[in-house]
Amino acid sequence: MPLQASDHALLFDMDGVLIDNTAYQARAFQLLFRELGLETKALPLLRRLNGMPATNILKTVFRHPVPEKELKQYADRREFLYRVLYWEKRKETPGLTGFLQAARAAGFKLALGTGSASETIGYIIDQLDLRRHFDVVVGKDDVDRGKPHADTFTVAARQLGVPPERCVVFEDAILGEQAAYKAGMRCIAVASGLKPEQFQAPMAVIKDFTQLTPDMVLTLLEAHPKAPKPSKELAQRQYMHL
Repeated sequence: MPLQASDHALLFDMDGVLIDNTAYQARAFQLLFRELGLETKALPLLRRLNGMPATNILKTVFRHPVPEKELKQYADRREFLYRVLYWEKRKETPGLTGFLQAARAAGFKLALGTGSASETIGYIIDQLDLRRHFDVVVGKDDVDRGKPHADTFTVAARQLGVPPERCVVFEDAILGEQAAYKAGMRCIAVASGLKPEQFQAPMAVIKDFTQLTPDMVLTLLEAHPKAPKPSKELAQRQYMHL
């Protein structure tokens, strides 16, 4: 019996998936590092750790322990810089709205699962009028542990009432892909900042949503009946222990 869209859910990361904003995120981190006198290169750092909460990313650039309160202040400063840089550049990934509308019409349940706080989520999805497409929105404030842990996606699936094995995650980051596999879900990678070969085992790699239809997602699910196991090698390489 063919798979039915109504039995499945699509879960979307925000940064790098709904929007292509990695360059602006990196620029904001770089400006913060300059203020702090740090020499870390932000873009390679984000390519490795994208998906983590900003405070966890910041932990990796200091050679000494930094109190959580101070890390939060730095993260807030980075968020301010990012918003200034990205204010007039906000736009959705090509084909996104058309795909979301088609997916909902086909019967898929839709969720947003991101490591961002609610205010940052609103800064993007409300400005771009995207919230109406999602049945569930899960952010940093809704989980105990952010990516690369599975919590973001497991909470979203639970709220949708769809078992993990029937969920597909859209992710642009290696840590997000690993979080999907930890949750027992399959993944479609969005190559907005990484090369296709840098991902572990997505069902497909797309550049944007002009390349995808709901029927194609069902075909991919039939061709990939099980979620991959998370890669221990990638876990170590990407500092997933943080």
